[in-house]
Amino acid sequence: MRCNPENNNFPLIGDTAPKFTAQTTNGTVNFPNDYTGHWVVLFSHPMDFTPVCTTEFLAFQSALPEFKKINTELIALSVGALPSHLAWFRSIYTDIKFQNNKNIKITFPAIADMDLHVSKLYGMIHPNTSDTKTVRAVFIIDPNSIIRTILYYPQTTGRNINEILRIVTALQTTDAFNVSTPANWTPGKPVLESLPQTNTDMQNRINNKDTNMQTWYLTFRDLPESKITKKLSKHTKN
Repeated sequence: MRCNPENNNFPLIGDTAPKFTAQTTNGTVNFPNDYTGHWVVLFSHPMDFTPVCTTEFLAFQSALPEFKKINTELIALSVGALPSHLAWFRSIYTDIKFQNNKNIKITFPAIADMDLHVSKLYGMIHPNTSDTKTVRAVFIIDPNSIIRTILYYPQTTGRNINEILRIVTALQTTDAFNVSTPANWTPGKPVLESLPQTNTDMQNRINNKDTNMQTWYLTFRDLPESKITKKLSKHTKN
């Protein structure tokens, strides 16, 4: 029997992140209260000691300094027990080399969700895939504990960590500069102005030489990467 989405009460984009208290490899976490003022990438992985998950943790850890630069913390989750998480982290450090990464210590916390409480709270269990293992879910949560992005990947497909970093950067850029980002945007490429609301707005846009108005509903504006970096760095918490 297929699951009826109408019977599920999963958090959606724009919702406040559901609260929980859990044990992690870095101690007890009260979520999202412990992360107030920070952006957070909360992500789930199906199991410890599995190939795809191992490569993802190495990739996330390698990118952690880049996330930190934009005031973003990582926190992982699976149904595995804490001893399993810790043993797996030890094996990653001593045994694994991936994309020239070796002897990597996993420093961000991983939640032990043996009772599936958090997994079900966040809709990470998809019954037609597994009743006991999470899919590869990603929740990007802003400093006000609002869910801004939700991604789901199947268990067999590793996530693109650079894409997750790009999404966080795009969200922060739109907040800081009141713009939108077009398809395939990366920092330094033109951004999009919001739609003009009046004839005066439209005429001002046509006369603004700092923008590229292709038609009334599509206007690009240059936004240098250096300006983005400077603006976002002001909001980074040490």
